[in-house]
Amino acid sequence: MNPRINEWRGQRVWMIGASTGIGEAAAHLLLDLGARVAFSARSADKLEQTVAGEPRALALALDVTDRASVDMACQRIVAEWGGIDLVLIVAGGYNEMRADAIDLAAANQMIDLNLRGAFNCLDVALPVLIKQGAGGIGIVASVAGYGGLPKALVYGPTKAALINLSESLYLDLRSRGIAVYQINPGFVDTPLTAKNDFKMPALMSAADAAYAMVDGIERGDFHIHFPKRFTNSMRLARLLPYRLYFWLIHKVTGL
Repeated sequence: MNPRINEWRGQRVWMIGASTGIGEAAAHLLLDLGARVAFSARSADKLEQTVAGEPRALALALDVTDRASVDMACQRIVAEWGGIDLVLIVAGGYNEMRADAIDLAAANQMIDLNLRGAFNCLDVALPVLIKQGAGGIGIVASVAGYGGLPKALVYGPTKAALINLSESLYLDLRSRGIAVYQINPGFVDTPLTAKNDFKMPALMSAADAAYAMVDGIERGDFHIHFPKRFTNSMRLARLLPYRLYFWLIHKVTGL
């Protein structure tokens, strides 16, 4: 559904959410493959240490909830490299929440980070890509966006919104020559999932998740999901009647 990428050498990649987890692992993988990579996250000191001595990398601290800081980073990339070939929006957060303990402040913070933050990135990056008439944009959502899950009262809906968003982007941008990638990881061993106190089927390392994401982008896939033995099971589960779906989710998670 998207053009294949046969060579990363010289590709200009902006990784938003590059300080931990999948974003950090994928950023380093793309550097190893020859791409130029702009590392963006909130932790300026860590980013500077990460790219020290690497001529093909930029460290651009930003907060996705602050559009001005995202815009400044984008302008720096365009000034340094003359354009952007791929924007990957990986930044996001997770706080477990259930119906008997709704924390509105925490909910709004998660919505700002996971959803409004993505729109801040799109508002800044899309004009650059559209003007170029080329490039691509990938949004990391989650298997949690496929359907309701325990403890994901806010996280799940934000990820479902990102899934819908990426589909709408594809329909709007395909004719403009811009690739769109919807990226749905399952359980990945990161600081976010370390908080979980329930069973996480098919838990994979950040390095393996990064490889799966980059492999899907190389192939030109629109829907990139991993590990497939788990994500395909979740997708099939949505075809079940609700009674069976809810039973299955309780069985799998133990919640």
